Amino acid sequence: MLKTEPAAQPAATALTRRSLFTLAGAGAAMAAAPAAASGFGTGFTHCVASGEPAATSVLLWARYVAGADTVLTWQVSETENFSKPVAEGNVTASPARDWCAKGVATGLAPDRWYFYRFLAPDGTASPVGRTRTLPEGPSASFRMAVFSCSNFGFGWFNAYGHAVEANDCDLAVHLGDYIYEYAKGNYPSAAQTAEGRVLAPESEIVALTDYRLRYATYRADPDLQRLHQVLPMIAVWDDHESANDSWKDGAENHQPETEGTWAMRKAAAKQAYREWLPVADTAYSTYQVGDLATLFRIDTRLEGRDEQFELEKIMTGAKDPQALMAALGKFKDGAWAAPDRQLLGEAQEAWLAEALASSTRSGTQWQVLLQQVLMGNLKTPRDLMRAAGDGVPDYVRQRLEAAAAASEAGLPSNMDAWDGYPAARARVFKAALEADANLVVLAGDTHNAWAFDLAHEGTPVGVEFGGSSVSSPGFETYLTFVKPDTLAAALVAENEQLKWADTAQRGYMTVELTPARATTEYRFVAGVKQRSTRLAGTRRITTEKGSAKLTV
Repeated sequence: MLKTEPAAQPAATALTRRSLFTLAGAGAAMAAAPAAASGFGTGFTHCVASGEPAATSVLLWARYVAGADTVLTWQVSETENFSKPVAEGNVTASPARDWCAKGVATGLAPDRWYFYRFLAPDGTASPVGRTRTLPEGPSASFRMAVFSCSNFGFGWFNAYGHAVEANDCDLAVHLGDYIYEYAKGNYPSAAQTAEGRVLAPESEIVALTDYRLRYATYRADPDLQRLHQVLPMIAVWDDHESANDSWKDGAENHQPETEGTWAMRKAAAKQAYREWLPVADTAYSTYQVGDLATLFRIDTRLEGRDEQFELEKIMTGAKDPQALMAALGKFKDGAWAAPDRQLLGEAQEAWLAEALASSTRSGTQWQVLLQQVLMGNLKTPRDLMRAAGDGVPDYVRQRLEAAAAASEAGLPSNMDAWDGYPAARARVFKAALEADANLVVLAGDTHNAWAFDLAHEGTPVGVEFGGSSVSSPGFETYLTFVKPDTLAAALVAENEQLKWADTAQRGYMTVELTPARATTEYRFVAGVKQRSTRLAGTRRITTEKGSAKLTV
């Protein structure tokens, strides 16, 4: 389906036992928080965060601004008063890492909630955080809150706020587009920008200092701080953490003639990401959830991706419908289907195949891909162009024309997703089938919600849940000529693998795994222009273990 994007802090409230476990005061805390931070100050500036959970360890994060390198002490405790810490250590906050400090607590017990904090040399304490280790051995259930596409300017991060208030998940997962790189007034435009969402820096972010300030701005958001404060997170980057439609050697929104080399910009983006988030410095990894699931964090963006195709370029020069279909047919049978085309890269692809096999050999019941872009096959309804009329913007009309022609030729339209890399997708599917995996794929990127049955050469291989965005707009913002329910029905009718879609709401997913089934609940917030945790609705979709099929 079409891409949705155009071409080119206050301190968090202290956690009490009551707010940690019932979070009854979340609404009052939200109402009291300022709309935007005017500065980030000194000392502990951005609350705390945790991530990279394992059965006996977790990574802890804080930012402490001072006049020089400062050694911080971190502590982990089973009680909120820290009377008997079960683990502690030291880490240095330094300007070389933008004052961000990360330490790994080890020797913890599996499947347990812990409190943690950081202490400065003068005795100042950070806010208290809550984290959780992963289960070990037989596990009855595990639930993740899954997010993607959080554009600061378009609105409030109400999905984060609701997840904190609901307080019913063991882990937060962010599938990318945690930040956006655009300048003020460009996605969103001035007219689209929500009141009180003041972006810094105002320019497009290119240099390391730019990326750092953008993260500081996003991380000052009270709902994002609160989410990090109460749940460990596993995060993967997508394109906007660097630049739109990025690949290993460039990006659609990178101009070397004015913005320097891509290698320098990519390195700056990676460094700031790894400074500001509670993540490991590895491109891909696994996380073992007892005997219930292996979570595979993979990189479909910067590690090994070949450059995306552009349908408009394929169609350039075709002067009549016959020539257009001929050009698309040649592309379909040639470059698009090239057997050596890479999305993960050879090294990561081989690692994933072995990791899938290792997971099933160990008796693990689910294999879950935490990744960025849609894996399900998705073509644009061929009659969508006829419904557009004359009032749509030129860039929308051009994309619709290209998408309609691609569908007529049997091609998908979003070449930035797995649809643009069919040979790479087939190799992953083949590896999953050979491993006898119970495959669940989670995806972000599109700003809309999807549920797919996945198949390889007619054989069911797994299911995919694609999540809506936290705040970035979906198809409802520019496909205004068709009602959302009508569009969703047309998409399902056009695409055999697609079983359900929502193209008009923002929100997040919860994904619950049990030995018998995997259930996703799509939670749609009531809006993003005002700060609120009210939901507009939910939708639950399930797959039974071993079925590789959805129950919608």
